[in-house]
Amino acid sequence: MIRDVTPADAAQIAAIYNYYIEETVVTFEYDLVTDEDIRKRIGKVQAKGFPYFVYEKGGQIIGYAYLNNWRERVAYDITLETSVYLDRNAIGSGVGSILYQELINRARNINIHSLIGVISLPNDPSRKLHRKFNFELVGNFRESGVKFGKLIDVEFWQLIL
Repeated sequence: MIRDVTPADAAQIAAIYNYYIEETVVTFEYDLVTDEDIRKRIGKVQAKGFPYFVYEKGGQIIGYAYLNNWRERVAYDITLETSVYLDRNAIGSGVGSILYQELINRARNINIHSLIGVISLPNDPSRKLHRKFNFELVGNFRESGVKFGKLIDVEFWQLIL
């Protein structure tokens, strides 16, 4: 089931996210996050009035999603960046699609004009997810990050709501 995040969820969210830090190029962070780091991030997103929620099954969080500023300048307030993360064992289960649909619905409810999905390459599952929801590829920043000693391209996908 989907429910709004609470600070008590921070430990499970940190465990999910730390997998992506340690094992993937999905995030460009290098340092593992703590429960307190996640609590602060939750608070910042919620303070802006943006959605942040989890997918819970059997008392365990198996995925989470939120919207946040794409850029900080006020003129960009109509456009938000999407974030969806799944427990590694839930990848391919359909939970990512459920969370993404909920993000889109909640973005519409707060009168957001467009959403930006940012994909570090390679990541074919994320590309497929964005296509499923009719996002369009609008840009590719070549070699814009480095992780695990490799230069990483980053794609930007946009959905006009």
